[in-house]
Amino acid sequence: MADVVQPEPNSLQISGDTLSARSSPATARNDCSITPLTPSPSPRVEVRPRMSCPFSVVVAIDFGTTSSGYAFSFTQDSEAIHMMKRWEGGDPGVANQKSPTCLLLTPELRFHSFGFAARDFYHDLDPEEARHWLYFDKFKMKIHSTSDLTMETELEAVNGRRVRAIDVFAHALRFFREHALKEVKDQSSSVLEGEAIRWVITVPAVWKQPAKQFMREAAYLAGLVSPDCPEQLLIALEPEAASIYCRKLRLHQVIDLSLQPITNGFDLEGSRPFDSSFRQAREQLRRSRHSRTFLVESGTGELWSELQTGDRYIVADCGGGTVDLTVHQIEQPQGTLKELYKASDLLPGGPHGAVGVDLAFEAMLCQIFGEDFIQSFKAKRPAAWVDLTIAFEARKRTAAPGRANALNISLPFSFIDYYKRHRGQSVEAALRKSNMNIVKWSSQGMLRLTQEAMNELFQPTIVNIVKHIEELMAKPEVRGVRFLFLVGGFAESPMLQKAVQRALGRTCRIIIPHDVGLTILKGAVLFGLDPTVVRVRRCPLIYGVGVLNRFVEGRHPRDKLLIKDGRQWCTDILDRFVCVDQSVALGEVVRRSYTPARLGQRKIIINIYCSATDDVTYITDPGVRKCGTITLDLPEPLPGAVGGAGGGAGGPERREIRATMQFGDTEIKVTAVDVMSDRSVRASIDFLSN
Repeated sequence: MADVVQPEPNSLQISGDTLSARSSPATARNDCSITPLTPSPSPRVEVRPRMSCPFSVVVAIDFGTTSSGYAFSFTQDSEAIHMMKRWEGGDPGVANQKSPTCLLLTPELRFHSFGFAARDFYHDLDPEEARHWLYFDKFKMKIHSTSDLTMETELEAVNGRRVRAIDVFAHALRFFREHALKEVKDQSSSVLEGEAIRWVITVPAVWKQPAKQFMREAAYLAGLVSPDCPEQLLIALEPEAASIYCRKLRLHQVIDLSLQPITNGFDLEGSRPFDSSFRQAREQLRRSRHSRTFLVESGTGELWSELQTGDRYIVADCGGGTVDLTVHQIEQPQGTLKELYKASDLLPGGPHGAVGVDLAFEAMLCQIFGEDFIQSFKAKRPAAWVDLTIAFEARKRTAAPGRANALNISLPFSFIDYYKRHRGQSVEAALRKSNMNIVKWSSQGMLRLTQEAMNELFQPTIVNIVKHIEELMAKPEVRGVRFLFLVGGFAESPMLQKAVQRALGRTCRIIIPHDVGLTILKGAVLFGLDPTVVRVRRCPLIYGVGVLNRFVEGRHPRDKLLIKDGRQWCTDILDRFVCVDQSVALGEVVRRSYTPARLGQRKIIINIYCSATDDVTYITDPGVRKCGTITLDLPEPLPGAVGGAGGGAGGPERREIRATMQFGDTEIKVTAVDVMSDRSVRASIDFLSN
């Protein structure tokens, strides 16, 4: 509980406990647990000078839905980005610079392995034994899809057992920490202390604050950094990281899909098949990945020299579970970036990236063999089901427009045997009965997916992605973009590339980096080296607190009327810190001041509310929800100083705690100071405890 400092005549805020009667009306309402504040005018900008990086090395972890990896760079040689060591295992023909995001726990819930090692060990387990092991894959999507994310949110393993999600993520991050530290130390001649390393973890730009905080808490649990040194860990937004790396690209490092218009798979002269450019790009990618060290431009690349001040471009991050779109504008001469339109994902309803194709394949299997059988097979033969999804993933990567021959997908023997024992007929007979002519059976024990079948699996996801980009480009603030950068793992798919080229190739230049699957990872390293490169971001939500204002008859509803000490107040008014889609610069701050409501008070708690729309007035309006809390832990007042409320005429001066909030970084941050003593106040912001 707290009092207001310098109370304005028309604005008081409700306290988190009982308000001091001397300066604010008491209320019996228990749903208004917020502290008073002083109204702040428009956010103020504090210029942050460019400072030399205090860390010796930056390690970035790209934690993806389908694949993950790490890279690092020494600050004394920041033009060299070192990719992680080539992973053992893997699939034929697939470059293994990143590892599949899958994790295996023993039946006793101890960490066993991650990536290819987890996948291959799980594959080799006896079917009965495998039912007791906990295998997780594509588990990152759970964090985005859970509306009430907390530290106790659970993940379900393939065998149906559930464990805390925070523990699974911490196991994965701890695995990356151990491997990255070993590799960094192998390449460093000096002894590196833990504080010498800055860590960067990537997340989708559309993730809300609880999900970002969740990754930070998992990193603390994994031992990447200490909660006492939060600045040692940065959360990087995936499309931002890609955009930062694209600034460094030279012309020979990209494919420009707009250079050759296509008709029916050939260029206008009819001389070059459409996918030849992709074959060329894949060969370039194959060659480049033999080296694990990538050199980047010290300034900006040749491609950037074509852009002028004010030019706009879109980054479409097409990953496994999400498709993130971000619009940036160039600021010259410093070359910084300004976000023009808040990051957007496709409409809710499921994964919109490559995983959408996987789900379409599963739906096709259900149509052929029956949903009850597929669910039973997944439950009883979880390892064999994982084998089947891996087989599809490998063939999915080779799907290309205009491909004449069918794609063969091996069915595990246990699938064929399990179906015959449970249905009393062969897999081949099931295919014939399904009347699905676009899927054939091979005598070698394979499903043969025709080009028509692959189109049917890809098209719903691809059509949604293209439509999403087109709708964004039609918005007034986005019209006239010069470039569309296509990045993320799904951007490697020729099926997606062709669809985007056909739809948008004449509207803007479509650029795909050669190492498109590693673009975000490299950009995350560059972000860790210079976090100030994105200077302006857009706020995705309204954030604010509930306050009391003077009641105005005719403007405020009667059910909000509160009378205290003969004065009329309107309760529950949303006082906004920032608004939806507001441009917020780095260093821009919102300040509020608080006074403890009683002597000896050691804690002030402030409830934060948010809304996705601007047309809200009260914290009780539809769409407004409590999303977090700010906690100020008050130190003991200095001898002779005031410890709390009071301060009438001739009385001691009241204690003022000034909180400063920043909304221009990738995470919302809060700091506080005891004004009289100029001592820092421990301030924390929590979005996971609601």
